[in-house]
Amino acid sequence: MSTETFEFQVEARQLLQLMIHSVYSNKDVFLRELVSNASDALDKLRLEKLWDDSLDADVSDLHIDIDVDTDARTLTVQDNGIGMSYEEVGRLIGTIANSGTAKFLQELQEAKDAAGAEGLIGQFGVGFYAGFMVADEVTLVTRRAGESQGTRWTSRGEGTYTLETVDDAPQGTSVTLHLKPADPENQLHDYTSPWKIREIIKRYSDFITWPIRMVVPGPEGSAAAGKSDEASEAEAPEAEAPQAETLNSMKALWARPRGEVTDDEYHELYKHIGHDWRDPLETIRLQAEGTFEYQALLFLPAHAPHDLFARDSKRGVQLYVKRVFIMDDCEALLPPYLRFVKGVVDAADLSLNVSREILQQDRHIEMMRRRLTKKVLSTVKEMMAKDQDRYATFWREFGTVLKEGLVTDPENRDVLLSVASFASTHHDTEPTTLKQYAERMKDGQEDIYYLAGESRQSIENSPHMEAFRDRGIEVLLLTDPVDEVWADAVGEYEGKKLRSVAKGRIDLDAQDEDASDGEREKQTEEYAGLLGWMKEQLDGEVKEVRLSSRLTVSPACVVSDAHDLTPALENMYRAMGQEVPSAKRILELNPDHRLVKGLNQAYNEREDRVALAETAELLHGLAVLAEGGQPKEPARFVKLMADRLERAL
Repeated sequence: MSTETFEFQVEARQLLQLMIHSVYSNKDVFLRELVSNASDALDKLRLEKLWDDSLDADVSDLHIDIDVDTDARTLTVQDNGIGMSYEEVGRLIGTIANSGTAKFLQELQEAKDAAGAEGLIGQFGVGFYAGFMVADEVTLVTRRAGESQGTRWTSRGEGTYTLETVDDAPQGTSVTLHLKPADPENQLHDYTSPWKIREIIKRYSDFITWPIRMVVPGPEGSAAAGKSDEASEAEAPEAEAPQAETLNSMKALWARPRGEVTDDEYHELYKHIGHDWRDPLETIRLQAEGTFEYQALLFLPAHAPHDLFARDSKRGVQLYVKRVFIMDDCEALLPPYLRFVKGVVDAADLSLNVSREILQQDRHIEMMRRRLTKKVLSTVKEMMAKDQDRYATFWREFGTVLKEGLVTDPENRDVLLSVASFASTHHDTEPTTLKQYAERMKDGQEDIYYLAGESRQSIENSPHMEAFRDRGIEVLLLTDPVDEVWADAVGEYEGKKLRSVAKGRIDLDAQDEDASDGEREKQTEEYAGLLGWMKEQLDGEVKEVRLSSRLTVSPACVVSDAHDLTPALENMYRAMGQEVPSAKRILELNPDHRLVKGLNQAYNEREDRVALAETAELLHGLAVLAEGGQPKEPARFVKLMADRLERAL
């Protein structure tokens, strides 16, 4: 047997050290990489046997073996797959060794862009070198199916590696790691521990197609640990034989036909990946075929998690590539407003960095994101049409976060508007859709009216609602913080403007055939002096004082100009760190209220208007309080109010 020694190039040695010490954030992934390589080798052998029936290879029991030797501190991953020839070992295992940094990075780029290029997932030469994170030395023995001679590759990951031919290698590939001492402080675990092996396989490789087996030694340790060959043979009949256990379930539910999977199996998978004890509200399956293939199994939870609105909450679905676990909480696959969706996405091929931990943003990622988003929204729309109870549960739990998409996702805005529902004055408990609202609009009504506030009760008691209530005009009652943002951003629904009843001029008399234009003109002329004087008195607080057509009971209210931000929006943007100038509000007076009539009379009859100015200030403060705001100087407002009450006794 001839042995050849090769020397790493300087650039390759530097790149190898970078991979060993920096690329992977979790050393456990070394086993994921080796198992993935082994799984690919089994896939390739099965395909090659189908293409060439004359191939001298046994495919009756394709599997992956994991063996540990606690005394020798070795871990071996072995498959009986396609194997490699001497030349292939030099080319594939030597991807780094024979290339150098520049060429290797070029190969990564070509593998990312070129159609049909061999994917880096599962290729030796990349993930294979992750073994050096946990091992001082790595030995690979392989024989290609159909060939008689094998190859051994050995390296300590430093300056050199050796290649030699061997005559007794079994079909397939075995990788033996001579493990470093365990160092828990540096996340270097004892990888001869069976429970640790089970944990890693369950986390990363549970859905691999092929059985992953591990020989569990008897109570004395490894089968022949510490004994001579003669002693081991003599005691064999009485010793407890090692047992081989299968570590992975091999049940990739998303890859199996719907008819072969029960709802209970789907629910158990959801509970496992969603860390939830309840069944999901809805199960969503998706299979994309063509030039880019992937499968998805998504779940809509039945209740919102406690951290749904926490900034540091984890979101996203699990990402697999060819059933190999890549990452939890893959945010790139769904928009933030669908962060409650749980599930699995399994791609047949995907561009990743060499550690598989950071997705490269390419068109495939965007394609999946758009398709998955549309599938989730179409499922919600179908639920809304066919099962109102389940839809009501979904919207109650996730409607607030879904409405974020009305601001951030213009592409899907129409479907989001179609599945959204809101409280309204039409019914005390049942929400309404925009479509239903539009169908109930009164003759002559052109706009969809809404009012935002902290609660339904506070909105219904708002002075802004008085004229709408008297005329029986429906108003949407929006109580989520995001409501004013999306309503302002969306602007309209099917040609009908969305109008806040607390902004701009609203003349409902224009819809009333009995309204008297002459009466309005008369009132405007009658109150002109008072309105101008109050504007001067409250100049620091308001931009205009005018008569109101929205008040029937209250003496006054404050409204925002049509294109100004409301105080609630101003506060929200400031909380987000944005500089927003404060906009002056408009004070509207009810000309039919006794207080306003008396104020106007006093203005016209009295020359001393000091007390009158205080009354105007109090009236403005009361209007601010009525909408849930706070006077600019609360202490002064309280003093003025106390003095007035005292004089009234």
